[in-house]
Amino acid sequence: MARFHTLDVVDVQPETRDAVVVTLKPRNEDKGTFDFIQGQYLTFRREFDGEELRRSYSICSGRDEGVLKVGIKRVDGGAFSTWANENLSPGQVMEAMPPMGNFHTPIEPGAEKQYLGFAGGSGITPLLSIIKTVLSEEPGAEFTLVYANRQVNTIMFREELDDLKNRFLGRFSMIHVLESDSQDIDLFTGRVDEEKCAALFKNWIDPKAVDTAFICGPEPMMLGIAKSLREHGLADEQIKFELFASGQPGRAKVKAKSERASESGATAEVTITLDGATRTVQMPKEGQSLLEAALEANMDAPYACKAGVCSTCRAKVVEGETEMVTNHALEDYEVRQGYVLTCQCYPVDDKIVLSYDE
Repeated sequence: MARFHTLDVVDVQPETRDAVVVTLKPRNEDKGTFDFIQGQYLTFRREFDGEELRRSYSICSGRDEGVLKVGIKRVDGGAFSTWANENLSPGQVMEAMPPMGNFHTPIEPGAEKQYLGFAGGSGITPLLSIIKTVLSEEPGAEFTLVYANRQVNTIMFREELDDLKNRFLGRFSMIHVLESDSQDIDLFTGRVDEEKCAALFKNWIDPKAVDTAFICGPEPMMLGIAKSLREHGLADEQIKFELFASGQPGRAKVKAKSERASESGATAEVTITLDGATRTVQMPKEGQSLLEAALEANMDAPYACKAGVCSTCRAKVVEGETEMVTNHALEDYEVRQGYVLTCQCYPVDDKIVLSYDE
């Protein structure tokens, strides 16, 4: 089970006026623990005014660079991101869980794949890691990036992306779509939505040639892009998501009730396995998630966003029926295998057996 480790802050560099890139170094005994897969993220924790906050930020370095970097963009009213942008400096330390996340596909050095990426704003951070790794480790691969921003001065990693374009001539191409700034080609101005995608697929990108598409950004943008990709022939298994901002910041205020839940008792007996230890707790069927029940029982269950966006709290339901209110992180095959996001999961049956160790 993932646990927090101390990382040394080696460097903090401003990327745009409201974003920094933080270079981190694991302690010698933790180097293997922080060996990451392209597209993964780190979950950090820090106390602010006596309250622990956890935030996840994607790794933006390539696997072959030999460094661990994350991009942190300031969010209005965000305590963690504001602290990182204004107060974090080399010589300090940060506490982080080992890399997590499934926003990637296996590297195949001998394959000649065509990749397509869509990024919105800070959604470029995991895609940058993927692009650098794929271009370096799959010599026959080609990658096209569509990168949406409000204006030129908000583009993160602009110089680094230009360098990649020059370094991998003919293999990496990039389209900037700017919402506010006008460009020579009208198609590249405005928002990346379903209509914009259809125009791009008609004039600039051949979707039939795409093996895998990666999408990372705000939820409305992602939904429109995914719909357009499906309409142009891509199957669900060819589309990989990483959500940066959810329209559902927490669970629904009123949980949908199932007939089985209402017919059975108002409480459930939940047996939870974590780090090899098993504990049984009683919990209400409404108003408390499986994660909240574990934390209330003083179990050190992993979590980050508590909004069904990341997969940090992922666990497997071994026995019993549960209901997951929101899921922006698990693939369909994971759900079929019994995996749930415990921050969004509630018991339906009177007895539930849950494992974080599988």
